[in-house]
Amino acid sequence: MIASDPFICAHPSSLALEEELDRVDPLRHLMREGSDTSSADDHVSIIPKQISSIHDETLQLSFVPPGSDPIVITLMVDASPGCGGVAWPAGQVLSNYLVQKGPRFLEGRNILELGSGTGLVGLVAGKLGGNVCITDQAPLLEIMHRNIVNNNLSVNVTVSQLDWGSPINAQIARPHLILAADCVYFEPAFPLLVQTLSDLATSTTEILFCYKKRRKADKRFFIMLRKKFSWVEVLDSADRESYSRDSISLLRLVKI
Repeated sequence: MIASDPFICAHPSSLALEEELDRVDPLRHLMREGSDTSSADDHVSIIPKQISSIHDETLQLSFVPPGSDPIVITLMVDASPGCGGVAWPAGQVLSNYLVQKGPRFLEGRNILELGSGTGLVGLVAGKLGGNVCITDQAPLLEIMHRNIVNNNLSVNVTVSQLDWGSPINAQIARPHLILAADCVYFEPAFPLLVQTLSDLATSTTEILFCYKKRRKADKRFFIMLRKKFSWVEVLDSADRESYSRDSISLLRLVKI
């Protein structure tokens, strides 16, 4: 059952205009800065601005679990392979949620992150004891490998190329948990992402899907998604009120 539709209805002509603008500049929604309504005291601090000229720079991100020492991730970012080489807000929100859930939620589980980019979410899952495979297209594999090494996670975090819509690599273990953050941004990839989610999941696979609403045309993704999945909003996140003000939603998907 779908608890809520994240989108308002959009007029077909406005969707057509959005699609044409996306064809000309597919990354325009990601690289455009929106207004930040969160206060400086909010627990979730959206990742600092990263300009498109970033090359081989390093961020140090700290996530504080309840009653425990911070989990620190050293993250190399590099925009030269594309938008996936930098860190985006939904990734930090999903990482924060995993930290709140703690090691008992992740230890011993096979976890796969889709569209990993830098690998941030998967690295956090690895720090918490999960057996993690971070995946993306070929140009981003090197930066993910380097981030695994930089965080001493070579034992339980691996990298695999996974092009949405293509057959799943036989070496990728069937995941108990799928993680996806900021994967909804380029309309031609919408059906490919839905297909890959469907290929990876069973009715018992847990899927945490975090995205930032940037445009009305993203409604098309959820129209495609509801043919194979139902979803509910994650309500037990301590940071929900904060990230919701930045148009970020965290959903739990179930294959139907």
